[in-house]
Amino acid sequence: MSNPSSREVVVTGIGLALPGVATYGDLLGPLPGEGGFDPETGLRGRELRHKDRASRLALRAAESALHDAGLTDAHATFTGAADSTAVVVSTNLGNADSVCEATDTIAREGVMGLSPLGLPQTSSNVIAGWVAIRYGLGGPNLTVCNGVTSGLDALAWARNLIVAGRAEAAVVVGVEPANNVVTRLLGEQSTDAAVAVVLEPADAAASRGARPRATIAGCARARDLAVALASAGVTEEGSVGLWLADGADAGSDQLLAATRRIDLESQLGPLSGALGVLQCAAAVAYLESGASGHVLATAGGPRHDATGALLLAPWLVTHPSTQEQGQHP
Repeated sequence: MSNPSSREVVVTGIGLALPGVATYGDLLGPLPGEGGFDPETGLRGRELRHKDRASRLALRAAESALHDAGLTDAHATFTGAADSTAVVVSTNLGNADSVCEATDTIAREGVMGLSPLGLPQTSSNVIAGWVAIRYGLGGPNLTVCNGVTSGLDALAWARNLIVAGRAEAAVVVGVEPANNVVTRLLGEQSTDAAVAVVLEPADAAASRGARPRATIAGCARARDLAVALASAGVTEEGSVGLWLADGADAGSDQLLAATRRIDLESQLGPLSGALGVLQCAAAVAYLESGASGHVLATAGGPRHDATGALLLAPWLVTHPSTQEQGQHP
């Protein structure tokens, strides 16, 4: 790579494992409430044995995203540059049930009571590990678990890995499972949620004939919302058509007072580490619908330690010549 810092990073694939949601276009609402992914049937299969629930959800979402990006063949074998494809997972409570089960077993029976099949599930990086093992991905592999901004931070890390030349592509997964442990920790019913996004350099996507869905125009993390927006490239003169906020915190700012807003958690329930990646999927749905303007996603605010911001632009806006040639209808 002659100049990796100039690389433009685009979204080329999206996959969901979200009950009641069939496609990422449904995220713009109103949600159908039925159909789509069913955990009762979707989390079964030989390849999902001996894995925690969050890992199974993540594997299902990653499978759909890689297929959507054209990076797997008819046998679901990865066909891209495996040695330089990264996996970045965002989850705050993903394997909490496995950890609690292990500690309960130790309390009752001692360490000899632990199962060798279950112990690997207590690793904080187990989800990213399973995704990498399933597809033979040898690039950077990490998990981000730093609260409400986690999903947006994971996308920023994946983008940075590509821009810095550390990876040729990245599978970003946001996942949180529904189980009794998570429900007790949250104090409310949890939601099965997994979403995967494939990021690639624009030139690499074009060279293999992939269709970029959106361009990551900017990302930032700051203590103050206004600073995060400015760092991500959002200004009062900017053309933001949709703001994917995470509740009342983002609504306190008047910078984009007239912009349409969607709060995914108000429709789907608590999303935690899956939120930011799901916002990215919803942003792509908006951009693909032909609606005008960029999409801003934010998470965090005054009640949290920081605010994350992600700005996505339509691919055809940044590359009008391809539209004229009809290469990306």
